[in-house]
Amino acid sequence: MALLSKVHPIRSHSGAAQGGINAALGKNDSWEAHAFDTVKGSDYLADQDSVDILCKEAPGRIADLDRFGTLFSRTPEGDIAQRPFGGAGFPRTCYAADRTGHHLLHTMYQQCLRNGLRVLEEWFVLKLVVSEKAMLGLVAYHIPTGEVVPFKSRVVILATGGYGRIYSKSTNAIINTGDGAALAVDAGAQLMDMEFVQFHPTTLRGTNILISEAARGEGGYLKNKHGERFMSRYAKDAMELAPRDIVARSIQTEIDQGRGFDNDYIQLDLTHLGRDRIKSRLPGIRQISMDFAGVDPIAEPIPIQPGQHYSMGGIEVDNQCKAAVDGLLSAGESACVSVHGANRLGGNSLLETLVFGKVAGETARAHPHTGIHDEKRLETTAKIESERIEDIKGGSKQEPMAALRTEMKDTMTACFGVFRQGDRMAAGLTTIRDIRKRYMHSRVGDHGKEFNQAIVNHKELGNMLTAAEAVAMEALAREESRGSHSRMDFPNRDDSKFLRHSIVSMFGDTLRLSYKPVRLGRYPVKERVY
Repeated sequence: MALLSKVHPIRSHSGAAQGGINAALGKNDSWEAHAFDTVKGSDYLADQDSVDILCKEAPGRIADLDRFGTLFSRTPEGDIAQRPFGGAGFPRTCYAADRTGHHLLHTMYQQCLRNGLRVLEEWFVLKLVVSEKAMLGLVAYHIPTGEVVPFKSRVVILATGGYGRIYSKSTNAIINTGDGAALAVDAGAQLMDMEFVQFHPTTLRGTNILISEAARGEGGYLKNKHGERFMSRYAKDAMELAPRDIVARSIQTEIDQGRGFDNDYIQLDLTHLGRDRIKSRLPGIRQISMDFAGVDPIAEPIPIQPGQHYSMGGIEVDNQCKAAVDGLLSAGESACVSVHGANRLGGNSLLETLVFGKVAGETARAHPHTGIHDEKRLETTAKIESERIEDIKGGSKQEPMAALRTEMKDTMTACFGVFRQGDRMAAGLTTIRDIRKRYMHSRVGDHGKEFNQAIVNHKELGNMLTAAEAVAMEALAREESRGSHSRMDFPNRDDSKFLRHSIVSMFGDTLRLSYKPVRLGRYPVKERVY
């Protein structure tokens, strides 16, 4: 077993998760209540059997992390501390100050080293190699040397994160380029619910660095330029702790209707929390605000605006994390086991990664490691991919790659953002498809072999364009508003037509759209009110 990563593993984007991880640990809480909140938060598009697994397993995964040595914040009695998060009926978000993801990521990496896992850093996977819908292995590019190498494996788990960098305003790390989604659909797997893109309500104005939901969980207020706590207009009971899609739309509406500051942002006010609480529970948020906005939240409000944050859609997998290719698995944000549906609740992303990461590991261990072996095909694929890389470095740059990337990001932000409109999305889809065609003629200026980051950037752009087209196709076809997908021309939810998952498959070089039903359960579909 080996771990291939295009970066050092603790540079993975999970380290940016700040607020916490959900589990029903309180004596008045239950996994069923957690499941209901998750299903309701998903706008009833989540598969309820998958949600049951997520919520039942949550306390056990927290116990694992505690045993592994995660430095959770504690109550005076010594229990793991929990704070309220949006859309939750109980304070069930376990946290480590406001650096939870950082602590969890380091803990898990330590366990990998402790158990002797072989880690291969700075490898970029170029292609999955499949025969008769069964996994043979993969071909990867070694960034330090420029070598293209085949790896034989009957089982591959993709845990490559989301595709947030297809947007110009995003909280995501620059490595979140949809690599897993593009590799999987090219290999014959399917992508599901890609149109559901979460926009975090509170990202730092200008840089779009995440300002954690923990800030509102601790009691922060959202205020417009008139000093109003405007959430009373949109979610009078939940206020700032409504689910993220509702808060993001509320903020964007305030800005669009002229009640924002400079028609660009609103304020997150923590000043009433006091110095001690901010320094003990939100130290990272304070430091980010001071370093990147010149604002100390102890004394003045933080300027914030919505920004792309999370990908609810991804590689379609079942409850054992299996994709439509034998031996191909996926877990975490790269996968769509459908526990988030149309909108993810804060605190459920780290949980999904751990719960279904464990499931994927168990599925991989049980997989029969016998069957088709075709080393010649692996070697041939490696040769083809090596020739493609040389071709990218050769000749003149018919299309400037950086300009194509910027055009893609600006198109996705303008046409597939917090609010969406049919004619604008249709124009955006046409643009994305045109960029994909032009991308095929793009080249890089760096012809070197070692550490040629331009080659990696070129391959990432191809992956992002595949993800972007899938998002655009599904969003245009879904003629309703549900969760994070908010259409101005179809403002209502339409359960008669769209209580179903969107599916994208690859045929040749063309993406095609289909649908499959949502797996319902104990929680009947209702109007979603907070």
